[in-house]
Amino acid sequence: MTARRPVPGRLRAPAPGWTIRADVVVVGSGIAGLTAALRIHAADPSLRLIVVTKDVLAAGSTQWAQGGIAAALGPGDTPEQHQRDTLVAGAGACDVDAVRVLVTEGPAAVHELIALGTEFDLHPDGELSLTREGGHHRDRIAHAGGDATGAEIQRALIAAVERAPEIEVVEHALAVDLLRAADGGVAGLTLHVLGEGRRDGVGAVHCRAVVLASGGLGQVFSQSTNPSVSTGDGMALALRAGARLRDLEFVQFHPTVMWLGPDSQGQQPLISEAVRGEGAFLVDHDGRRFMRGEHELADLAPRDVVAKAITRRMTETGQPHVWLDARHLGEAFWRRRFPTILGVCRRHGVDPATELIPVAPAQHYVSGGVATDLWGRTTVPGLYATGEVACSGVHGANRLASNSLLEGLVFSRRIADVLPGELRDWSDPVADPRPAALVGGGDRRAIQEVMTRRAGVLREADGLAEALDLLGALDRADAEVGPAAWETSNVLTVSTALAEAAAMRTETRGSHWREDFPDRDESRAGHVDTWLDVDGAVRAEWTYAPSTDPSTTEVPA
Repeated sequence: MTARRPVPGRLRAPAPGWTIRADVVVVGSGIAGLTAALRIHAADPSLRLIVVTKDVLAAGSTQWAQGGIAAALGPGDTPEQHQRDTLVAGAGACDVDAVRVLVTEGPAAVHELIALGTEFDLHPDGELSLTREGGHHRDRIAHAGGDATGAEIQRALIAAVERAPEIEVVEHALAVDLLRAADGGVAGLTLHVLGEGRRDGVGAVHCRAVVLASGGLGQVFSQSTNPSVSTGDGMALALRAGARLRDLEFVQFHPTVMWLGPDSQGQQPLISEAVRGEGAFLVDHDGRRFMRGEHELADLAPRDVVAKAITRRMTETGQPHVWLDARHLGEAFWRRRFPTILGVCRRHGVDPATELIPVAPAQHYVSGGVATDLWGRTTVPGLYATGEVACSGVHGANRLASNSLLEGLVFSRRIADVLPGELRDWSDPVADPRPAALVGGGDRRAIQEVMTRRAGVLREADGLAEALDLLGALDRADAEVGPAAWETSNVLTVSTALAEAAAMRTETRGSHWREDFPDRDESRAGHVDTWLDVDGAVRAEWTYAPSTDPSTTEVPA
């Protein structure tokens, strides 16, 4: 454990201009947040429940999920097989107990989504149409609208929330900081709200529990498949509140993101793994199928394997991208199975039915997050986390394709099972003695660029030290108070924690690739936790080793 550079211990913000009370506040409106809200409301309708979301209800990452949701739903498939594939992809860093929860409770959770009104694609006989993605040895990916699964799930969940008017929704609300009681537990949180009349500006919600479902940290990097709202707010808020973050170094770079040119920034178009599941394959600029010989599953190898192979090929050839060849699928198939991706490609000047698609890895998902137990509890009493903001232990070093929607669904259900029965007593917030600070909104580009160069797909000690030096040198004094500075300060905080964790993990495992430590080291099979000390320094340390299952060292047939 070594000393770390300071980040804001709390965000500089105006004093709350309004105050309301609620039993439970859910932060986020994707599959994890809305599932938690609906299930908590069903468990105890007497609780006052508020869902706050940074944009509108449909603006999070769930709507962008193309491939689908994985569960053992098909003939001959079992939770045990799904567990095996998940553990193999996780590269020895999964918590086996968490994976077992995911795969055993997953099928019922998906059927509950169907009962809620989600319309998955079906075969003519009425059975679910299931497909396969990288790392899976069975067809177990349920999808909707061909490649619009997330949008359909989001539609069904929003409709269910609208049928439950007792659930209050506050849109355009940025969670600023957690309010803590004298015992360190939850007493509420501060929000900045736009366009809510009497609730404009910064206010406070006094509450007995907070459920973080605020998504990932994609905007830490220059290119990401994540929407612009994914600035790591929930992770940064939890860190400032005393929670631990776990395994942030395991950032998944999706191998097939449409390359839009050397100067492209922000959210990039994702070309779903399901396209390769239906028979597309990768080629280099010489037309060579370079994934053959890289892995027994070739183009359907786990994402970290494919992303690394693409990056190596790009380095070897000096080319900024490779190509995805899906021309043989034909226009009729594209229109039926991948209409959304077809439209996106054509809007960017590529017809995938007749042309190769330029692709390169870009940030897609973080397997780590706020450390939780099997019921979504964090290390802060009254604070729960679910979905991409959380680290439940199911993904290990590399998330298996289409397990993310399932994780949010399953663990939100589990939070709802326990939260009503363990609600804290009402507590008055106590003053936070730490000095407030901010970095300017204009610093975000510099953070993104150094994180992409030095903490992206390829990492090594000197580059990570350079990233930490730049992050530590950013001015914390004169930033203008407002959403841009709050978000950028959150980006700074999670970037620092990520770089510290990546520096500590001196091995290559799953989605964490150290050029100076290219081999997997089984003595490093544990987790890296980061937390914030009283001086605002991010500290990191090794924690317990995850449960292991020796049978996962062999890939099943």
